[in-house]
Amino acid sequence: MPRAADAYPLRAIVRFWLPLALTWLFMAVDGPFLAAVIARLADPKFNLAAYGVAAAIAMLVEAPVIMMMSASTALADSWQAFRKLWNFVLALNAGITAFMLLLLIPPVFHGVFGDLIGLEPEVERLTRRALFLLLPWPAAIGYRRFYQGLLIRSGRTRRVAYGTLVRLGAMASTALLLSRHAGLEGSAVGAAALSAGVCAEAVASRFMARGALRELRADRSRVPDHPLEYGAIVRFYIPLAMTMIITQALQPLVTLFMGQARFSLESLAVLPVVQSLVFLFRAPGVSFQEAAIALLGQDRHRLGSVLRFTGLLAGITSLGLAVIAWTPLAQVWFQRVSGLSPELGAFALAPVRILTLMPALAALQSLQRALLIDNRRTRPITGATLVELLGVFGLLALTVRGLGLTGATAAAISLIAGRIAGNLYLMPACLTACKAAASSPASAGSLSRRS
Repeated sequence: MPRAADAYPLRAIVRFWLPLALTWLFMAVDGPFLAAVIARLADPKFNLAAYGVAAAIAMLVEAPVIMMMSASTALADSWQAFRKLWNFVLALNAGITAFMLLLLIPPVFHGVFGDLIGLEPEVERLTRRALFLLLPWPAAIGYRRFYQGLLIRSGRTRRVAYGTLVRLGAMASTALLLSRHAGLEGSAVGAAALSAGVCAEAVASRFMARGALRELRADRSRVPDHPLEYGAIVRFYIPLAMTMIITQALQPLVTLFMGQARFSLESLAVLPVVQSLVFLFRAPGVSFQEAAIALLGQDRHRLGSVLRFTGLLAGITSLGLAVIAWTPLAQVWFQRVSGLSPELGAFALAPVRILTLMPALAALQSLQRALLIDNRRTRPITGATLVELLGVFGLLALTVRGLGLTGATAAAISLIAGRIAGNLYLMPACLTACKAAASSPASAGSLSRRS
């Protein structure tokens, strides 16, 4: 890709980033598609609520491995670094799978979901069954994100999108097959489909990373100037893992308050549908994080173009969500596409309108994190996420227990305010990183155009 001394064509950024954006958009289809399947099966209120709780817990358990894509994109620059990172991800996968098994022990599960969260007995039963079916999910996520980082670093971003197409095909076919022939509850159908899809994508990602692995292996005789050691990996990665643990704790925290809010069952039922719609427009911004890491890591002079692209991305994605949230298209989406009843569709309007700015904030957050990861400064990312969590917790307590708002509306207000607080917290560190990037010499490297 061409490079100028002080600018970088936006079309070149689009070419590199677009496959990753499509990947996240494809992933964003998971939620609306499965919610629509579950909504058309028996007992949709109970099963949508159980599926939402189970998916939130599975995402919390997978949190320590989510940033492995960023880590392998940033660090896997030699065969020696690859081997160290691979051993590290294996240990992480073993730990999170053991934790999920512990959570599924009946007394532990009832203590958390029955006594602490206060789920209705039927929702609790359905949630546990769904979590059993999601048991392979966390480790498969860690495996495929590790190899996706290798693909991004080597410039093979299109192959990341191809893997997601494999995931979508496996997920959709599993969901349709089970919903028509297995006689399972909707929450079990959704959980089984998610597991099948991500396992298929993990296998596909490993297969498509063969070229990147061959290149690393061919250069294994080279001794890096600064060999990557486990201590350095831990110092770099633990703040990122903590960031995602705190981030994923947001959803169980929201679920906890939903169980105590007004219209709790309706809130639990519509929240997965609302969040799935918002994620469709957040996905392009979220997907830009690894692309920005790779672009900045190859040439710091691309900073100005990366900043301009982030601004465009933020404006377009939030505007797109606003067009649906504030027009009759909302009714079409919630009732015809998602399959909600008119009552639940109307209940979802207020929270989705409150969350209209979330896509723009997601794009800004990806840029901020990319700048800090490229500068090997990961601790501020954890601090910002902790600020976000505390903000959400405080506002949930105020809006649910103090003001008595309905659960879904209280959740939307708290989530948007918490994210704004986190973005503001990162600003000083990001300004320092921008100055460092602007003053550093350009890298001689260039991204591969292989796909």
